[in-house]
Amino acid sequence: MTIFDALAGHPEGHLGHRAGWLRAAVLGANDGLVSTSSLMVGVATASDALGGAVLTAGLAGLAAGAMAMAAGEWVSVSSQSDVERADLDRERRELADDPRGELEELTGIYEQRGLPRDLAELVAAELHKGDVLAVHARDELGHSESSQARPVQAAGASAAAFTLGGLVPFLGMLGAVTGTARILLIVVVTLAGLTVAGALGARAAGTTLGRPTLRVVLGGGAAMAVTALVGHLVGLAGV
Repeated sequence: MTIFDALAGHPEGHLGHRAGWLRAAVLGANDGLVSTSSLMVGVATASDALGGAVLTAGLAGLAAGAMAMAAGEWVSVSSQSDVERADLDRERRELADDPRGELEELTGIYEQRGLPRDLAELVAAELHKGDVLAVHARDELGHSESSQARPVQAAGASAAAFTLGGLVPFLGMLGAVTGTARILLIVVVTLAGLTVAGALGARAAGTTLGRPTLRVVLGGGAAMAVTALVGHLVGLAGV
């Protein structure tokens, strides 16, 4: 087997195709953990709230947050998809109106990437014999299959991840009798959940576990601390 055969059979392990759903899922899981736990901790520290009040607040936050995450992802990623379609429509018109100019533009792109002029012209001309719109979408606009906007996928991943993450803080309600114990358990299980979420996100992204996991845990811990402080101050004010 030659080196070329070996290279041809070399499996590529790139993870760019995960970018769309992974971003939405990581954001949803972290938001579910932090938002739900912060809401429960805030209610618990605002007064001597009974477990039922804390549970109700958590469930309301979980349902509202999941729907908000899904709607937000749908709207934002749909906007990205609209921009991509508009760019393709514009490029399609330009190819129809000035094919020679677009060919020269593509040649210039390959020259900028390091090809000599003659070879750049040859490559551009050869590629213009096929799906020319796809060629310009990839090399001129930077569109690719892995980065394509998928609103439904992003909305579903975000809502599902938010729900799964948001269920974790409810484990802190189990076995807690006093308000203080309830708060501590919610915080502990949430930090544990953030650790797992950060590690899973880092693993799915193909990066090391340390820094991404620490970033998630510190961010979530800070959010809970701020919310607990606000709830405490509200309780002191008797609002």
